Amino acid sequence: MTIKQVFSVYFSPTGGTKEAATTIGFEVAKRLKVAHNEIDITLPSMREKSLVFKKGDLVILGMPIIAGRIPNLLVPYLKEKIRGNNSFGVPVVSFGNRNYDDGLIELSSIMVKNEFLTVGGGGFVSEHSFSNILGKGRPDKEDKENLKEFGRKIAEKLGEFSQWKYENPVYIKGNQPFLPYFMPKNRDGETIDIRKAVPVTGENCCGCGICAEVCPLGSISKENTSEIIGICMKCCACVKKCPVGAKKFIDTGFIYHKEELEILYAQRKSGEYFL
Repeated sequence: MTIKQVFSVYFSPTGGTKEAATTIGFEVAKRLKVAHNEIDITLPSMREKSLVFKKGDLVILGMPIIAGRIPNLLVPYLKEKIRGNNSFGVPVVSFGNRNYDDGLIELSSIMVKNEFLTVGGGGFVSEHSFSNILGKGRPDKEDKENLKEFGRKIAEKLGEFSQWKYENPVYIKGNQPFLPYFMPKNRDGETIDIRKAVPVTGENCCGCGICAEVCPLGSISKENTSEIIGICMKCCACVKKCPVGAKKFIDTGFIYHKEELEILYAQRKSGEYFL
């Protein structure tokens, strides 16, 4: 079967997942000499309609890792509104230099159930959503070379399709059933619950409303941006995209967890992929 077009589909509140998915997708499309399309599903309005693909499509589906898994609030959308119809698929996750745990195999499993023929998959490092230190500036030049290499190998695999018979979903490292979501702990081994932590707004807020515009769950009031009106998934889009630095987390458990991550996972990790 000939690949007719490549789609990079991504949920990317702070940009790292977009960078990974589009770098791979563009490289595959360039190698196969077909069109490359981007579909951004980050904002709620972009997830209202279903995405239906067809034979001849290759879909790079990118998701960030939160607590070692696919964001639980996105799982219903992924399961119910994305259909492969025997198109080829590549699950891709980005993680903040700790671990992607069972997030990649979870995404792969969803794609397989949604009738994608998975031919590869990978987990790649991006700057941690909580931090400006952990994975700072990633994916960087070295990461992008790794992403492009993965894209080239996907293209080579699909380019040899006449000699290669698709039989089973690609192997992805992980556990089934999936391990529980990662829970932060203090130094006494006690669980830290940051689920109710939300960003607060400083007095230097300029009232631009960008934080409400970029919230992937629509959880920041557009009329009063200091008001949280829905669930916060801790993606930190509002924090990192505020032009005056007015958004921040002050919850003591959240801050402790962030600082522990920055200490424990300071050593550079590399991404990996499966074919």
